[in-house]
This record gives sequence, structure tokens and C-alpha cells, in this order.
Amino acid sequence: MFWQKIFGIFSNDLAIYLGTANTLVYAKDRGIIINEPSVVAVQKNPRGGPNRVLAVGKEAKEMLGRTPGSIVAIRPMREGVIADFEVTQAMLKHFISKSTERRTLIRPRIIICIPYGITQVEKRAVKESAESAGAREVYLIEEPMAAAIGAGLPISEPSGNMIVDIGGGTTEVAVISLGGIVCSKSIRVAGDKFDEAIVLYMRKKYNLAIGERTAENIKISIGTATPVEKIKYMEVKGRDLIAGSPKTVEVNSEEIREALQEPIAAVVEAIKQTLEKTPPELASDIVDNGIVLAGGGSLLSNLDQHIREKTDLPVMLADDPLCCVVLGSGKALSDPKILKSLDTE
Repeated sequence: MFWQKIFGIFSNDLAIYLGTANTLVYAKDRGIIINEPSVVAVQKNPRGGPNRVLAVGKEAKEMLGRTPGSIVAIRPMREGVIADFEVTQAMLKHFISKSTERRTLIRPRIIICIPYGITQVEKRAVKESAESAGAREVYLIEEPMAAAIGAGLPISEPSGNMIVDIGGGTTEVAVISLGGIVCSKSIRVAGDKFDEAIVLYMRKKYNLAIGERTAENIKISIGTATPVEKIKYMEVKGRDLIAGSPKTVEVNSEEIREALQEPIAAVVEAIKQTLEKTPPELASDIVDNGIVLAGGGSLLSNLDQHIREKTDLPVMLADDPLCCVVLGSGKALSDPKILKSLDTE
């Protein structure tokens, strides 16, 4: 007990949201200190030896789709889980060393957010990545629980609270009561699938090939979940699939709404399925408390209004949707009761 207290004073404890699109790091007593894209630029070794990491985060994202053959910009997280173990380890090492304000002999305790319902193998991969990147102890917290804590929901009370966390790779829907997840649904449809739907639409309708970054810009600039009174327009540049030359087309928000219908319908269906599994007493609480949206995907224009129309329930955005999960993990880091209940396997 004495040594644990000493460790607690001198270690730089961190909460890490290892997202498909962005990685956020929360440091105890300092708040969010890192918010960067989950991208790593790697130079391939032509002789087959270990590859060299050139850049991580913002700098690496600038290279997406623009690298020569010997350099690849990799997103090591896919659909909320580790797709490339070595690159994830390198990314974690970079962010952990960048987060360590003062050099100490004591390695940090780290809480890492994971999607609800991932396998034991996937959990072990996350834990081993953090340990080999320099963590002393690793705790795993499920994203819906972290999002609910970050959104300020009264999770320990005997009432039903529904959180919908729409990230980059997964959408997590959960009903929480008495500090636990009563029922939930995790689907691998979220922000990335919204981008993919836009890429596919541009390819089908305009024979135009566009990259991930362009699709994301379109989604942020003119994407919407419901019809809008004032239609927005945007010029999109890409490569003509027939002529092979650069081409510019003009698209509008109504077209992008049409492109996004399928992934949005999948998110709504996940919410409905979770509501169907919710015990009647908790369901009546949700009628009063409503649904809280978190995660970057929830920032899509009018998505809250669309979900409200489809479920007939009150729907509201969390105060800080992008940072909800990591803020909740940071709060858990300082709460021994929550920490004790977390998965350390």
C-alpha cells in the first residue's frame, strides 16, 4: 500500500483513447495534452529488415495518399481494434514519451479505451502494446462507459441512461445503470464508413476517384443527415476514372445526404435493437432522460434530429463529443472505485 502511494505521487498516469481516427491522451492533473490523428508514416526497408518510423500523428496524416513508393502512411487502428501491432506499438511509444512531462524511474499507469464486446485476443493485443510501449499497469475501460462518465451521466444511480458513441471505426450503443452496462450493441459502422460511402458515391455518380481526406472534408463541410432548407455546394477535385486526368465537379449537401443514408440507417438500427433489449423499467427512464450522443461521428449535421425522428425520444449532444471518451477515462483514473472494477486481463 505504501509503495502504491509513492508510485502514485511520482508516476505520470495517463488515459489513452486509441481511436481509429484520432488518439487522445489525458494526463492526471493536466487534462488532455495530445489530440492527434492515429496515423504513422513508415519507410519500408528494401532489404526486408525492420521498417523505420518517419512521422506520427498530424505530420503523418499530411502524408496520407501523397507518399512515394518507399514510404507508407498507415492507420494502425481499424474498426476500433489493432490492425497492425508493431505500428500501434510505435505510435503508443511516441505518444507516451511525448506525454511524459517529467522523467521518472516509475513507469506510468495507463487506462486504455476499448470498444464494447471485443475479443480476449484483441484485448490482449491492446494491453501488450501498452506494456511494451512503457506502461507499468494497464487498465481497459469500455468506450460506452468512458463516454457516459465523460458526458456527466449519473452512471452509479439506479436509472437508465443511454449513450451512443459514434467514433471513427465503431458505434457503441449502451444502456447504463448502477455503474454497469445493462445492454449494448457495438457495430463497425461509424465515421470511416461515412467517408467510404462518400468515396463510393463519387465513384458511381461522377466517375471520380477521391481519397479519404477529401471524403472527410466533404462530410464535415456539407454532410447532413436530414434535408436542409438551404442547400450547400462544394467543389471536389479528384481523378477522372475514364480519362485518367484530374477533374473537378460540384456536389451539394442533398447528394451527400443521399450517399450517407445507408451507414446512418445502420446506426439508427443499432439504437433500436438496444432499446428492444432494454428492461421496461430502464426503458421508461430513457423516455425521460433521452439519448446522449458522443464521438466525432455525432457531429454530422442534423444527426441528432434524424435519430430523434426515428426513435421518438429526446436526443442531445454531449458537451464535448470529441473528447468525451478520454475525459471519462481521465476521471476513472482518479477514482479508485472505478479503477478497481476495470478489466486488467
